[in-house]
Amino acid sequence: QLQLVESGGGLVQPGGSLRLSCAASGFTLAYYTIGWFRQAPGKEREGVSCISLLGGSTNYAVAVWGRFTISGDNAKNTVYLQMNSLKPEDTAVYYCAVDFKGPCGPVERAEWKYNNWGQGTQVTVSS
Repeated sequence: QLQLVESGGGLVQPGGSLRLSCAASGFTLAYYTIGWFRQAPGKEREGVSCISLLGGSTNYAVAVWGRFTISGDNAKNTVYLQMNSLKPEDTAVYYCAVDFKGPCGPVERAEWKYNNWGQGTQVTVSS
């Protein structure tokens, strides 16, 4: 069974850091594109970042550029999202998903490409 499980969310003060994990089972994520998305209360889900581990390509939304870093560990079949300099507007439920067909490209309005969404992990940035 193909499954993605997110973890690592929590409550952090503005300016703090968190590292989210997206663990895959049932398939080898190194061969595909993994995307991170988020959804804040009352807002639509938006793309955050993606990575194609085989080719090494990554992309980021403008809102997180320079603050977030996506990476992967093939041995652990896991993709990470390191989030630094967090802002209150980063508060959202963060999801990961897999694109079986294409490379990592622009993440804005790219949700339709992705499948097998995880259950999400809550990130709250507040003082």
